[in-house]
Amino acid sequence: MTITDQPATVTGKPRELQGFLNRVIYHPAARRLARALVPTPVTPNMVSVFGALLVISTGVLYARVGTLGAVLAGFAIHLLWHVVDGADGDLARLTGRASASGEVVDGLCDYGGHIALYVLLGSALDDVIGVAAWVLAVGAGGSRIAQSVFAESSRRSYQWWAYGVPWLQQQRSGATGIGRALGMVYLAIGRVLTGATARINAVVAGAEVDPSERQRIARLAREVGPSFLLLPSALGANPRTIILGLSMIAGSPIWFFLVEITVLNLLLVTGIVRQRSQCRRLLGLIGRGRG
Repeated sequence: MTITDQPATVTGKPRELQGFLNRVIYHPAARRLARALVPTPVTPNMVSVFGALLVISTGVLYARVGTLGAVLAGFAIHLLWHVVDGADGDLARLTGRASASGEVVDGLCDYGGHIALYVLLGSALDDVIGVAAWVLAVGAGGSRIAQSVFAESSRRSYQWWAYGVPWLQQQRSGATGIGRALGMVYLAIGRVLTGATARINAVVAGAEVDPSERQRIARLAREVGPSFLLLPSALGANPRTIILGLSMIAGSPIWFFLVEITVLNLLLVTGIVRQRSQCRRLLGLIGRGRG
């Protein structure tokens, strides 16, 4: 079921799901890029792969070249990745190719590109502080995975509750092999980090047979949306790209790694606790309406 009363925006996405940079720059640019690609042979998966190559190029410029000019170019390319990262999904929707398997490919390219980025950053730091660099790189990389899964799972769960947009939890993936396995791992991590959403998922799924009740739950979900999405948004890719760029301009990825391991993990723990409170609030609103 698709909830139809989604507010119109210039990007086609609800305002509460967009941070400032997404709303003003990335999403409008991604939409224009996707529209330009519609009449071409380019597929959404090709765009996803190109996005991964942009991230890897960023890592090469940051870690292997390392001049100020290369760092600034890498920063610009990493910012451009945000546009490309949104364009694959827009292109899939515009051409009727949106699918769970495409979502898996997008995730593989995103995580694969950034794993390569962290390896490159770790290798550069290894030249300075030795094996301790890999402790920081692995710790920061693992932190990024947890933070990103929490942020994306929260966002996608909310999008289903509030607008009826399904994702991997509601769709059977067409992916096989490693793609399917990694998709299952992603969902397993998401269930651990966003376990508080499970009861709402069950309530929403049970309401699918009753359109009026489903609409009521969607409206209530949108009421709590700004609070529910606050910390997941802070753990998204946008702040991280800027922090990394500033760290490299300062001369080393070590500051970026330390921020991910300390500050952003503190936000993650706070976000998990806060999400439990917001889910209890939403369940209470749903229950009172039934009474």
